[in-house]
Amino acid sequence: MTVSAKLIAVTQPVEEAPVDNPESLVAFCARVSSNREYEDRGDNYDKLLNYCMRNKHWSIFEMANAVVEVRAPRDISRQLLRHRSFSFQEFSQRYSDEIEFCEREVRLQDNKNRQNSIANDDAGLEQRWNDLIDGTNNECRAEYTNLVGSGVAKECARVILPEGLTMSTLYVNGTLRSWLHYLDVRDDPGVTQHEHVLLAREIRKALAPVFPTVIKEGPDE
Repeated sequence: MTVSAKLIAVTQPVEEAPVDNPESLVAFCARVSSNREYEDRGDNYDKLLNYCMRNKHWSIFEMANAVVEVRAPRDISRQLLRHRSFSFQEFSQRYSDEIEFCEREVRLQDNKNRQNSIANDDAGLEQRWNDLIDGTNNECRAEYTNLVGSGVAKECARVILPEGLTMSTLYVNGTLRSWLHYLDVRDDPGVTQHEHVLLAREIRKALAPVFPTVIKEGPDE
């Protein structure tokens, strides 16, 4: 299974504003009551942004937005949709024939933490799992193609597609505040589902270059 994230758009100041990047803009807006000169309100902002994060002054981080393109299996994208401060546009199976199937990893239940899964080292179970995934994908792909070829509406034919074995693409728009909270919740192994942790880390890598003060790149796995 492959998850990916790509930055599509980010808030940028206009030429007339005395700031030159999204974080500088956040600081400029945060200093609306400051005695600093107008032209200097976006300067030397690292300490300010870190101070606001430490002390939970979150409202300033609503002054910049980012749009991220996300690719993930549909069961993982369903979890992402629960973050209701974001706005979404998602690939619809009603209109497209580009249905992409994927493979998935088998893991075992962690009996000490019901929110967690652990690595599987049973080769027989892995082979049985992979055979099941391949068989399901092949059968569903063939039946879906046959149904659509017989004139069945895509909005009807799609009901036979497996939620966890088909990929989706979403465009996710959120404030920097929303992204910070999302990463805090979802980049959390042992609490968040493993596949969603991987997705959160891809999103982190996409956002870190434009918000380097407040979003640090973390581990790949």
